[in-house]
Amino acid sequence: MATDQNQLIEALRKSLKETDRLRQLNKRLLAQAGEPLAIVGMSCRYPGGVTTPEELWELVASGRDAITGLPADRGWDLERIYDPSMRRPGAVSTSGGGFLDRIAEFDAEFFGISPREALAMDPQQRLLLEASWEAFEHAGIDPTSLRGSNTGVFCGVGTSDYCTVPAGSLPHIEGFQLTGGAASVSSGRISYVFGLEGPAVSVDTACSSSAVALHMAAQALRAGECSMALVGGVTIMSGPFLLAEFSRQQAVSPDGRCRAYAASADGTGFSDGLGLVVLERLSDAKRNGRDILGLIRGTAINQDGASNGLTAPNGPSQERVIRQALANAGLSPADVDAVEGHGTGTVLGDPIEAHALLATYGRERDGDPLWLGSIKSNIGHTSLAAGVAGVIKMVMAMRHGTLPKTLHLDAPSPHIDWEAGDIELLAEARPWPAGDRPRRAAVSSFGVSGTNAHIILEEAPAEEPADGAAAPRPMPAVPVTVSGRSAAAMRAQADRLRVHALARPDVSLTDLGFSAATNRAHLEHRGVVAAADRDQLLAGLAALSVGEPSPVVVEGRAAPGAKPVFVFPGQGAQWVGMAVELLDSSPVFAAEVVACGEALAEFVEWSLEDVLRGVAGAPSLERVDVVQPALFAVMVGLAALWRSCGVEPSAVVGHSQGEIAAAYVAGVLSLRDAVRVVALRSRLVRERLAGLGGMMSVALPVERVEELVAPYAGGVSVAAV
Repeated sequence: MATDQNQLIEALRKSLKETDRLRQLNKRLLAQAGEPLAIVGMSCRYPGGVTTPEELWELVASGRDAITGLPADRGWDLERIYDPSMRRPGAVSTSGGGFLDRIAEFDAEFFGISPREALAMDPQQRLLLEASWEAFEHAGIDPTSLRGSNTGVFCGVGTSDYCTVPAGSLPHIEGFQLTGGAASVSSGRISYVFGLEGPAVSVDTACSSSAVALHMAAQALRAGECSMALVGGVTIMSGPFLLAEFSRQQAVSPDGRCRAYAASADGTGFSDGLGLVVLERLSDAKRNGRDILGLIRGTAINQDGASNGLTAPNGPSQERVIRQALANAGLSPADVDAVEGHGTGTVLGDPIEAHALLATYGRERDGDPLWLGSIKSNIGHTSLAAGVAGVIKMVMAMRHGTLPKTLHLDAPSPHIDWEAGDIELLAEARPWPAGDRPRRAAVSSFGVSGTNAHIILEEAPAEEPADGAAAPRPMPAVPVTVSGRSAAAMRAQADRLRVHALARPDVSLTDLGFSAATNRAHLEHRGVVAAADRDQLLAGLAALSVGEPSPVVVEGRAAPGAKPVFVFPGQGAQWVGMAVELLDSSPVFAAEVVACGEALAEFVEWSLEDVLRGVAGAPSLERVDVVQPALFAVMVGLAALWRSCGVEPSAVVGHSQGEIAAAYVAGVLSLRDAVRVVALRSRLVRERLAGLGGMMSVALPVERVEELVAPYAGGVSVAAV
């Protein structure tokens, strides 16, 4: 009977423990499911020469129009292709659009790709590789450090008319055309090149692809399928197919410009484009010390279903996706200040979208209108990269506190009932001041596929105040590094860093050096500017960029396969006060030194930490039996610190007590054995040197050494070590 009761009690205990575990798990999953996602890096290519998010912001903030004539560098027959009457097969009815420059340029060797394979690759894949590298570096992440990580890739990418030739007509690239043109490979190739092991998904829902990809990435991050995600989309019009097809549908603007929500709207204008963002869960981003650019608060996707045509938008579906996104974010319509609309400039699409916005965001505004604009008025409709373009624009707008104007707004569209809700068009730029709640914006994206997406953004949280850590100690010179796969690339990087430093005089020399050393990949060709001040840095970078000699510049090439080696010196590397700052600032270093001190206590009568800190009554570092154990402890503490930063030695070497430190770090000696050797050895040296002023070390038998030094008898003592 007692046994049965004990078993019942034990079963109840286990059940209560399991219930508590499940409750805690459920609590964690619920918190994770609602956690905002942090945008920690961005990169892009858009018309108007835009190659960075900062350049995209400059374009929209200055109100520039990036639309040009049809491209002359893609092999299009421009004399025959443009035909407003549309009488010729394959003709286009538009005279312009938005096009990227130099899309044929690609550094295949940088990514380990052969020239033949690179030629077979769709430019969309090439540009995605370049922009992926830039997005990670923009996030302060060395792209090479992500190999083996569970980083996910979610890319909006569709079919292309690049390399659509009859079989056998280009035999030199056969075998590469399938992977070179497959949309599915676009995301997989990024994962392959960078060694990423999270989900890799190519998304094609047409114009909403990059926004749908962002929604999928958000779900994967919150479900724990990946800890970081690279998200975005790309469209490159290698051929005129897209323009020709929409010209046949009479949906293209004659001059290639999108007149979003305007009375003069006359069709959409298509463009090239590429945008990527790097996402992490907010808690991970904070823990990793990222620069948080903005937040993803909520996302939603749905489908038009049976609308009044295969490619026609559906107003009720657009209203539903907006409400779904707000619910996902836990917000009301009045919590959102502005919407970056889809705004393609079509007579059919814009009114349907505007009425959906009026029916949702336009109600219960408490006197503050919703501000509506579209980046398509600046750069055209970038199709699968359109949604992420709006995300980058609004993140930058929140950071700058300004809502840019929408171009080509001669008058609000008469096909829209603007009195149905409180919405204002951004006919002019307006300030977006901080208020008693975070700035928030939404991005709408609708696909010709019928798939709709809505994203709600929030400005980055205020930076947490510094923890009172001491300012970095002034250095006589700060090493600032640059590197590249080739010498020319390294010099180009030096010039880019010089331009960056000139444009940001507020960034300290120490910050530049730290970021260059820790946040960038260290490639084969390297240069270092050891600068004492900004002027010296700028002069050194200028010299490095053109290959001129300079007393503050060192350059060279890393040996293939070179790996770190820890070198531990002998006596003479010490100074009074060494290690004190690290003891107070580095828990890893301090823990290793404490462990050394505890082990040494068995063999010495003094406190290691008292010696290092110079406590009154502690023995001096001038004593050989004190300085050698102290140096040993500092060296192994530094080794532990380097290892905690991911620097693992391929070999260790040392001299004197440094040799003992090397043996311990390599695992040859236990800590107790190592400190015993260094303590007893240094004590023996002190005893043998009592009253003498010099010491030498030779690798010979004691008898032979005594024979050699016999002529100098009277002042020599020989110790076997």
